[in-house]
Amino acid sequence: MSRKTLEQGFHHWETKAKNQSEGRDLSNALQIPDENSVSTDHYLKEIGFPGEFPFTRGVQASMYQGRLWTMRQYAGFGSAAETNRRYHYLLSQGTTGLSVAFDLPTQMGRDPDQEQAKGEVGRVGVSISTLDDMRTLFSGIPLDEVSTSMTINATAHILLGMYLLHARDSQVSWSKLRGTIQNDILKEYIARGTYIYPPQGAMKISGDICEFCKDQVPQWNTMSISGYHIREAGSTAVQEIAFTLANGIAYVDELLSRGMEVDEFAPRLAFFFNCHNDFLEEIAKFRAARRLWAKIMRDRFSAKSDRSCMLRFHTQTAGSSLTAQQPHINLVRTTVQALAAVLGGTQSLHTNSFDEALGLPTEEAATLAVRTQQVLAYESGVSEWIDPFAGSYTIEHLTDSLEKEANLLIEQIDERGGMVYAVEQGIPQQAIEESAYRYQEQIEKGSRKIIGVNFGTTEKAQQSSVPVYQLDPTAEADQRERLRAYKSARDEALTKKRLEELHTTSSEGANIMPAVLAALEAKSTLGEISDVLREVFGVYRLS
Repeated sequence: MSRKTLEQGFHHWETKAKNQSEGRDLSNALQIPDENSVSTDHYLKEIGFPGEFPFTRGVQASMYQGRLWTMRQYAGFGSAAETNRRYHYLLSQGTTGLSVAFDLPTQMGRDPDQEQAKGEVGRVGVSISTLDDMRTLFSGIPLDEVSTSMTINATAHILLGMYLLHARDSQVSWSKLRGTIQNDILKEYIARGTYIYPPQGAMKISGDICEFCKDQVPQWNTMSISGYHIREAGSTAVQEIAFTLANGIAYVDELLSRGMEVDEFAPRLAFFFNCHNDFLEEIAKFRAARRLWAKIMRDRFSAKSDRSCMLRFHTQTAGSSLTAQQPHINLVRTTVQALAAVLGGTQSLHTNSFDEALGLPTEEAATLAVRTQQVLAYESGVSEWIDPFAGSYTIEHLTDSLEKEANLLIEQIDERGGMVYAVEQGIPQQAIEESAYRYQEQIEKGSRKIIGVNFGTTEKAQQSSVPVYQLDPTAEADQRERLRAYKSARDEALTKKRLEELHTTSSEGANIMPAVLAALEAKSTLGEISDVLREVFGVYRLS
């Protein structure tokens, strides 16, 4: 390919980028190689232009010149009312999207009055078991203006159902709702553990959500395929890419098996990645993941639409990198990680609060986390450039290497029969355990230095000066009382009928979402719906 071909490509990109950024001249925001730095053929095929296949340089031609990343803060604790107050505060401080953290009973399909929930209600997230809880959680928040992300998997169908019914009751059309539901059950077996049903049944439920939303909630991202928890469990960057994209392949296969066309659903698949401490590797990781997914969608699944090939992703800074020792250092770690995510082209970002190794974030710590993103966006100047490290020998070498190694891992998973089978056999789980062991061994031996832990330590317990958020000790009892009152005000015969209909629907293999919505309208609780599905699909237990 000639230099003229490259210049033609540049002018095509420039026109597209100007359209996305209200006519601004962005020619100085994009770097293209000079004649001696890189071959034109390699540049056009592997690096390319932002917003163009294979999307190495980003999914939008103008990147942050046209629109900044969504600034989210992951939050949820205690009651719906308490969390709602935090959401209003975060929105007043400049966040542009909400991200809901649910407590363990909610994630595991247990109501606050069930024995299995005792002692965990509202502790690591907000307790939501009824439609009234969801209404309280989003009270006063315009659902057609604010993008909502919900980190929920095994009970994703129920929480999404509650959200949709609250939107309808608020006279907000489902077609206007924007947001993401995680709905990535495979990574629960791999890394996180909040699963309920065996993999085959859980995959069926995840697919039902995607199938239902395709027409009913067209702007909703029906799945956020998550590498975040894989990395938090101790994987390498290569494993994070490979296992996440292999999970994505499994979901695409599931939806195709239903007779859906790839270009019908692929544009609504999103991804969720970790951003760890190795600054340059993390930038390259995002670029490699984008390129590899684009090739998978085009070459493996014959996607025709560019949007089907785009890997759009949310990033959260690495919670596992935060230390209780000298916790203010976490501000530095989070800033470095957030900067790598921005330079890697993230569409959405959560910055961890510096006190999260000690407890739930205080209001002050959460505010500092928001301010970190705002400094990057408005003061650092990095948003003025589009993939500014492109063409760097180090970045391009890392990008190529990470893509190649991740692709080899995906091929190995394919040879084992695919990701669902690999998960059932414990293959990715064992690989992550081995990586986590090696990482910890390096810390123990001192070859990997962690400031405040094995290097730069002090005798003074500095964490004692950091305020720790205290949950209301009456929150659990109050939530149980709200649940009792909710049940006492319902038509028990109608509730029972709707739950029986859900049992029939799920037993017959039909899409469960309409029946879930009907059960919620009849005031069925999260735990009751989950118990019905436990009867149908069974409960997954590690062998």
